[in-house]
Amino acid sequence: MNLLQHAGRAARSTVAGLARGIRHIWRTRIVRPALFGLSFAAAALPAHAAPPRAPLVSETPLPGAFALAGAGQAAMLVYDPADHAVVAHAVRDLAEDVSAVTGIRPDLRARSTAPKSRHIVLIGTIGRSRAIDGLIRQGRIDVRALRGAWESFLILTVPHPLPGIEDALIIVGSDRRGTAYGVYELSEQMGVSPWTWWADVPAQKHEALWIPAGTRRFGPPSVRYRGLFINDEDWGLFPWAARTFDPARGNIGPKTYERVFELLLRLKANTLWPAMHKVSAPFNADSANAKLADDYAIVMGSSHAEPMLRNNVGEWKGTAQDFNYADNPAGVRAYWEQRVRTNARYESLWTLGMRGIHDGGMVGASTLEGRIDLLSSAIADQRAMLRRHVSPDLSGAKQMFMPYKEVLDLYRGGLKIPDDVTIVWPDDNFGYIRQFPSDAERARKGGMGVYYHLSYLGAPLSYIWLGTTPPALVQEEMTRAYDAGARTVWIANAGDIKPAEIGVSLFLEMAWDIDRWRDRDQVGFLTDWAGRTFGPARAEPIAALLDEHFRLNFERRPEHLQSWLPGERPLYPPTTPFEIGNRYKISSVEIDQRLDRFRTLAAGSDAIRASLPQDYADAFFELVDYPVKAAAAANRRFFGAERYDSLVDTQPTIARDAGAAAIAADVELKALTRRFNETIAGGKWRYIITEEPADSQWRQFRTAPVSLPAPGLAGERPSIAPPSPLKDGGVLWQEAEQFVSNDGWVLHKSLGRGAGTMIAQHAGARLAVRMTVPAGGPRTLSLGMLPLFSNDGSDAVLHLDVQIDANPPVRLDVSHPAESPAWTQGVLDNLLAVELPDRLSPGMHDIVIVARSSGVALDRIASSPSAPAAAH
Repeated sequence: MNLLQHAGRAARSTVAGLARGIRHIWRTRIVRPALFGLSFAAAALPAHAAPPRAPLVSETPLPGAFALAGAGQAAMLVYDPADHAVVAHAVRDLAEDVSAVTGIRPDLRARSTAPKSRHIVLIGTIGRSRAIDGLIRQGRIDVRALRGAWESFLILTVPHPLPGIEDALIIVGSDRRGTAYGVYELSEQMGVSPWTWWADVPAQKHEALWIPAGTRRFGPPSVRYRGLFINDEDWGLFPWAARTFDPARGNIGPKTYERVFELLLRLKANTLWPAMHKVSAPFNADSANAKLADDYAIVMGSSHAEPMLRNNVGEWKGTAQDFNYADNPAGVRAYWEQRVRTNARYESLWTLGMRGIHDGGMVGASTLEGRIDLLSSAIADQRAMLRRHVSPDLSGAKQMFMPYKEVLDLYRGGLKIPDDVTIVWPDDNFGYIRQFPSDAERARKGGMGVYYHLSYLGAPLSYIWLGTTPPALVQEEMTRAYDAGARTVWIANAGDIKPAEIGVSLFLEMAWDIDRWRDRDQVGFLTDWAGRTFGPARAEPIAALLDEHFRLNFERRPEHLQSWLPGERPLYPPTTPFEIGNRYKISSVEIDQRLDRFRTLAAGSDAIRASLPQDYADAFFELVDYPVKAAAAANRRFFGAERYDSLVDTQPTIARDAGAAAIAADVELKALTRRFNETIAGGKWRYIITEEPADSQWRQFRTAPVSLPAPGLAGERPSIAPPSPLKDGGVLWQEAEQFVSNDGWVLHKSLGRGAGTMIAQHAGARLAVRMTVPAGGPRTLSLGMLPLFSNDGSDAVLHLDVQIDANPPVRLDVSHPAESPAWTQGVLDNLLAVELPDRLSPGMHDIVIVARSSGVALDRIASSPSAPAAAH
C-alpha cells in the first residue's frame, strides 16, 4: 500500500499507516533481494528506542505528589535575588512555560526567605540561596551528591519545608548552570520543547501538572563543555537578524544572542563560538554581548581561526600580510592581549595557536620545522598573557588547541602542546573524525574534544542550505570519539542553527548523556524526538519519513548533485548513461528509483501534515515539511534538467517533458522557500532560508545554479520518464548486512544504503557473504565502504583482507587522506569505492572480508561487467 492511499483516511489511521508504507517501500526498493542469490542472516541489532526516562511530571495526582498547576492555580515560583543572574532568567522562562502548558500563570517572587504560601517551587544554587542553604543545614535536603559536581541538580519534593508552607518542589543546582538546567528540565518534561521559540513548537497542553514525590538527580554531563559554532551566517542568520529580528541594530547583536543563549540552556549546552564572517559585527566589539553571555552563564569561545577570542576578519585592522608572527610578533601580541584584558573576568575557552586571517593557513614560515617553531612561540606567548591577566598558574584559564586542516599536520609532525591544554580534534568537515586520542593523549590533564560539522562552506563542495547529516553518522562518530576519550569539549558547527535543529538536538543530547543514545539507531532517536516535538501519536510516521529523508540525502546531499567540482568542465551532457547523476556513474534505473522515493516522501509529508492540529503547522513545516520537500524538489529539478540535456537530441519528447518537470520543481522550490521566509509564523523568519547557491560569493566551494531549458523548449507534460530503452549497465549491488556468517561486525542501521552499514568492532572481525553472478562474461568486484578514518591517527590507512572462494586472500590498504581525490569522491558520495583485482565468473561465489584495522565500515558490494579488452 503506498502513501497516497493513506492520505484521505482519518488522522489516526493515516499517521499509523505512513510509517508502514515508508518502511515497505524502503525494503522493496532498496534491498532488492531478487538481484542476489543469498542466504540472509540477521545481525544482532540494537533496539529502536532509547530506554524510557522516569517521568518527572504527571497529569494525574499521585499519593504525596506536588501540585505544580491545576484547578486555576499554580504554585508560586521563588528564588533568591542574590542568586546568579541566569537563575532569574530561567525562572522567568519557567513561569511562561507553565502558562503555555496549562493556561495558568504562576506568581514569581524574588526574595531571600520563603513567602507565606501553601505551595511553592523553590529554586536556587548551593551557596547562593539562603532558603535552600537553610534547608541543607537543617538536614531537610541532602545535597552530598551535588557537592563539587559539575552542572548537576536535584529536583525533589519536600513536605512542610518551612513554617506555613504545606509542601515544596525544590530545584537545587550544584552551580549556576546546574540550577538553570534543572528549571529547563522541568519545562521540557512538562511538554515545552527546547525549540519552542526557534522552531515554533507549541507547548503540549495539560489541565494539571503534578510532580510525583521523591528525589531525582541529574548530571554531571558526559562532556564538560558542549556547544555550537554559528558559522557561514551570511545567507541566513545575518540577514534575518539584520532585517527582521533586530532591524534597529541591523546586525547580529545582543537581542539575537539572548535567544541563542536561551536555546543553549534549554538544550543543556554551555558554550558558544559566535558568528564571525565579515558581514557580522564582532561579538566582543560590543561589551553588552559578553556581559549578556555571562548573565546567561554561557562560556564564550572562538574557532580554530580566531585565537584568543579575536574575530580577525572584523577586528584586525592591519593588512592580512601583517598578521604574521614571524614579521610582526609585537603587533599581533598587542592585538591578542587587549582581548585578554577586557574578557579576563568572564568564563571563557581560550583558543590557542594561529592560522591566517580568515580560515587560511598560517603565514610566516615555509617549512614544517619553521611552522612548528613559529606556532610554538605564539602559543607560549598566549599562555603568558593568560598568566598575567586571568590566572597566574593557568588553572583558571581553560585553553583549547584545534589542529584543524593543515595544523593537524604540524601536530603530527612534532608540535608539542602543553599538558593542561585541551586538544580538540577536527572532523574532515563532512562528519568523519580525522583523529582519535592515543593512550598517551587520553592521559593529558587538559583532556580531549571534538569539533564537528553539521554545516560546511569549503572544498570540495559546501553544504550550507539543508541540514542533511544523518543522525546515524553523528551517533556513530561521536560515540566513537567519547569512547576514545574525547570528553572535555564538543562543538558542532551548526551554520545558521536553522535548519540543523535535528542534528543539533542529537549532538547536544549525546554530550549531556552519552548513554541515553548509546547503541540506539536512527529510527529510535527520530521516534523519540518526534514524539517530544509533535506528540507520541505522530512519532512513528514522522520518524519513518525523516529516516528515509536522511538516507536519501546521505547517498547524495541536495548541494552535491552535480557531477563535477568547481573549476572542472561540466559534464553536460553525460557521455554515457552511467555518468548521469554523479561522479560514481549511477544509472538511469537508480535515478528513477531515487526520484520515486522522493515523490513518496513528499506525499507522506502531505499526509502527516493533514493529520496535525493547526497549532503544529508552522513547526512541522520548519522541521519536516520544508527540508523533505526542498530536497525532493532539488532532485527533480537537477535530474530533470540533466535528462533534458542528455536526451534532447535522441529522445526529444522524453527530454522536453523532463525539462518541464525541472522547471516545475524550480517553481515549487522557490514557493516553498518564499513560504518559509514570508508566511510561516507570521513572517517571523523572513530572510532566514536561502536556496543554495544564494549568490556568487565563495563560488569556488559551491554548486553551480541549475541550467533550466527555456519554457518554450520544455514539453507540455512535466514528467521525468525513463529513457528508452531503460538500461542499468548490469550493475549488481549487494548490501553488506545480507551476510552468510558474521563474527565481530555490527550493523549500524540507517547509516548508508540498504538497512545500514556493517562496521567491524575489532581487528580480525570476519564477514562472509555469497554473491551470484549471472551468465555472461567475467565481472569486476568492488567494495563500497564508508570513508571513516581509523583510530590510529595520521589519516591512517584502512586495512582489510578479502578472500573469494578458495583463492588466497587479497590484502587491501585503503588510503583516503583528507583533501585527496579519493577522499573527495568518498565524502561527496559517502562511499569509498574500492575495486578488487579479482574477476568473478558466472555462478555463486563466497566472499570473506576480514578487518585488519579500526574504521572498516562495509556498506555494500558491487559487481559490474568487465570493460572489454582494448583492441591492438
